[in-house]
Amino acid sequence: MAIYILGIESSCDDTSAAIIKDNVILSNIIANQDVHNNFGGVVPELASRAHQQNIVPVVETAFKKAGIDKEQINAIAFTRGPGLLGSLLVGISFAKAFALGLEIPLIEVDHLQAHILSHFIHDENKMPPSFPFLCLTVSGGHTQIEIIKDYFTFEKIGETIDDAAGETFDKAAKILGIPYPGGPFIDKYAVSGNPKAFKLPIPKAEGFNFSFSGLKTSFLYMIRDNLKENDKFIEENINDLSASIQKTIIDTLMEKLIKASAATGINTIAIAGGVSANSELRSRLKSESIKRKWQVHIPEFQFCTDNAAMVAIAGYFKYKDNNFAEQNAVAYARQGKGLRKP
Repeated sequence: MAIYILGIESSCDDTSAAIIKDNVILSNIIANQDVHNNFGGVVPELASRAHQQNIVPVVETAFKKAGIDKEQINAIAFTRGPGLLGSLLVGISFAKAFALGLEIPLIEVDHLQAHILSHFIHDENKMPPSFPFLCLTVSGGHTQIEIIKDYFTFEKIGETIDDAAGETFDKAAKILGIPYPGGPFIDKYAVSGNPKAFKLPIPKAEGFNFSFSGLKTSFLYMIRDNLKENDKFIEENINDLSASIQKTIIDTLMEKLIKASAATGINTIAIAGGVSANSELRSRLKSESIKRKWQVHIPEFQFCTDNAAMVAIAGYFKYKDNNFAEQNAVAYARQGKGLRKP
């Protein structure tokens, strides 16, 4: 008998609902929040208000596109954390009320776990990664490398000790006067730029850990010093500047990923999270796979940014494992209070 899961994602500024039939996505609806564009970043209070406005129409649209009735849903999966507490509470409250009204189980999902498990959404054109595999998860709030041993067992072997790679893209974009979110714009400008035009230091951190705070500072000072000599420096060099900062970030990520693969002997490599949409990262991963005989797994663009399809697929595997949540489940803002087994 088919299993239908409704997934809810509201960890940051995207309100999303998805419906999955076993491991096949029937709908994946996302409502973005343009209100943050004027502030250069996500404003938590505005985000939670927008979630309240969006969640009901988004869920209704998901059911309409999936072509099923709410009575067919076996369980509802929701993002419990990490994320913005106000945003998470909107999704959790809706999920609890929905499950209570239909008398169906709740399934709590860790946001980062969901990003990784998006690789197991059914795709006729490719196979999912085999266990164990390494996953580089990179987003605006997280940068880490984990060994994925099975659907529910993750071993983190490296993480950022300060800022995330996605945050570094956005802060660099802000320095350049590029609108938020800046990462995609830097990627676009970099296509026409020279990545070796401006040499930036590759941040150092022990083991498989990452550090990006020093890179942001170096980039800021380099821009500041050049603007003193030429007030049109950014305007005249926007493509080269974008290409140079992007290359440095991707070099840092790939250096640690290559070391992790060599140390663990794992040659099945995946990426996940918002930065996995970056064209340079995707290109470098493909080229390294040829050089190092890696089996690489790159998510579809629709599953890179925050979306409920990844929550639904995580919910599907937890449903099969009879791993359900209670009505008293509460949100958590930081990683470490989630669902991973040691």
